[in-house]
Amino acid sequence: MSALARGRVSLTYLWRHRRWPALDRPRRFTEWVQWRKLYDRDEALARLTDKAWSKDRAEAIAPGISVPTMWAGTQLPAEPPARLPLVVKANHGCNQYRVIRTLDDWTDARRVASSWLTGAYGEWLDEWHYRAARPFLIVEPFLGGEGAPLPLDYKVYVFGGRADIVQLHCDRDRHHRWTQFDRDWTALSDQPIAAQRPERLTEMLDLAERLAAGHDFLRVDLYDVGGRLWFGEFCLFPGSGLDPFHPAALDDRLGERWAMVRAGVLPTAAPALPEFA
Repeated sequence: MSALARGRVSLTYLWRHRRWPALDRPRRFTEWVQWRKLYDRDEALARLTDKAWSKDRAEAIAPGISVPTMWAGTQLPAEPPARLPLVVKANHGCNQYRVIRTLDDWTDARRVASSWLTGAYGEWLDEWHYRAARPFLIVEPFLGGEGAPLPLDYKVYVFGGRADIVQLHCDRDRHHRWTQFDRDWTALSDQPIAAQRPERLTEMLDLAERLAAGHDFLRVDLYDVGGRLWFGEFCLFPGSGLDPFHPAALDDRLGERWAMVRAGVLPTAAPALPEFA
């Protein structure tokens, strides 16, 4: 990795956290994320930025877990390909999506979605791994059905094949908030959100561990809708390592987990299935 990229990463981290990152000997989780940007050249890891490929991989491990793809291509058709509500998203980036509840929403998505394909996602934050993702659009059914809000988003942090915390995101279409819980659903954040323990928490943790096996760290995003779990996507760079944790000690705790896996103190679980092309 070039000195220029290292400088960009360091300055961006300084801007957000008001401290220099320890890139050569990361200690905090947010520092490990910067380290991954600069030094983790694992092509198999990079391929997980491709949503369609990741869905196929998840489906091979846990059949029926992936949200069906109803349409894929580079230009949305004039009419929705299925009954509303739907979701339009980019295959190769994050936070590039539209919930389609009306025909006006579809018209707006047709206008906006083309811009998602004009540039390489992640370059400005040195997340080179997104180069492995194919640039096209995906249409999926909206989980929850007509009139339902965006579902709760359970983001499971998995280190060496073991789930450590669950980061819950709620009210994403209104007042987006998130907080963290441990494996027993004990609140970890000093900015807690009252949330009932998921009925399928044990199943959720087990599924995340199977999907993330073979990697030092992955975040596995899941939904619990309609009495079943759904796989959303993998995340390699939560918040690009730029969002502070509350409390800051959680940044240290997760960084320690990552360091222990890298040092071999916590063994990395073998993949549930061999990698496939």
